[in-house]
Amino acid sequence: MSNRRPSIGVFDSGFGGLTVLKELVALIPDADYLYFGDTARLPYGSKSTETVAKYAVEATHFLEQQGANLLVVACNTATALALDQIMRGAAVPVVGVVEPGAERAASSSKNRKIVVIGTEATVASHAYMKALQARGVQAREKACPLLVPLVEEGWIEHAVTEQVARIYLDEAFGDGFQSADVLVLGCTHYPLIKPLLQRVAPPHITIVDSAESTAQAVLALLKLNPPPTSFAKERRQLPRVRVFATDSVEKFRRLGARFLGHAIEDVEHVDLKE
Repeated sequence: MSNRRPSIGVFDSGFGGLTVLKELVALIPDADYLYFGDTARLPYGSKSTETVAKYAVEATHFLEQQGANLLVVACNTATALALDQIMRGAAVPVVGVVEPGAERAASSSKNRKIVVIGTEATVASHAYMKALQARGVQAREKACPLLVPLVEEGWIEHAVTEQVARIYLDEAFGDGFQSADVLVLGCTHYPLIKPLLQRVAPPHITIVDSAESTAQAVLALLKLNPPPTSFAKERRQLPRVRVFATDSVEKFRRLGARFLGHAIEDVEHVDLKE
């Protein structure tokens, strides 16, 4: 990474990656941030690997053009399906969300049995299962397709959301996985319902949030490539954050505030040409 202030580009197909941005800003407040939400082309989960890779590489190049010198793929689907293509197409270091989440989960598990919940596309890729198996951990993946729309509807503490989550987790921890001791949130929407999931999960479960784990991985990378001394002396109360979306900026401001935890004043509309 170049020897200048970190300018961290964060990419997602929509809003969920804002939970990763929230953790990054809290952990690394002195960096600059560029967030790109490809809201005009979501969801990525229903698209082919080739299409996801194409969109993700386009987003990568856009963020690099805006000055990003480190890229965070804050999208489980893009990480699971296209991380290799993104890394080949990028001229800057790239961090995805799967490996950090798997590493934290493996280190948190005492009995080496872990449950991962995510979208259908992420689960179908088996990215988390492969990453956990490589660490000697037995994993079960469970697709929870109803949770994302419930979160985006704002039903964070709704009884319906709790009932749906309970059904999913009862299935995930059944049939020989009752002893699993870690639950991985393999979707960046899920941190918003983490308290609800903690309530309905078995009481002995540790929840691993891939957004938190990814922020820690970025911090570790920055420590290996420290910025110049002048960067350390120049501290700000608030980081510089620029937000870009490929669809309605009004909708992004409205929904995005739920994920980031505060209002988003400025969202720039961009149109990535096919």
